Amino acid sequence: MKKIILITSLILLTNCSSYSVVKLGKKCTKMSNDNSYEKSFVWIVDKKNIEEFDNKINKENCELNGEKS
Repeated sequence: MKKIILITSLILLTNCSSYSVVKLGKKCTKMSNDNSYEKSFVWIVDKKNIEEFDNKINKENCELNGEKS
């Protein structure tokens, strides 16, 4: 039974190799036209887009959206 669980876990986690937990802590996106935005403490980002991540999702956006620190 342990082998089946291990093999199943490995198969499911194989697709996670192209992603990386880049940022931990409260980060927000910019507010959209309908006054909605995304907020999270853990962001999982594609490794190809790490450079653009800080420009789009950061702590300053939370303050601009009216979030308290």
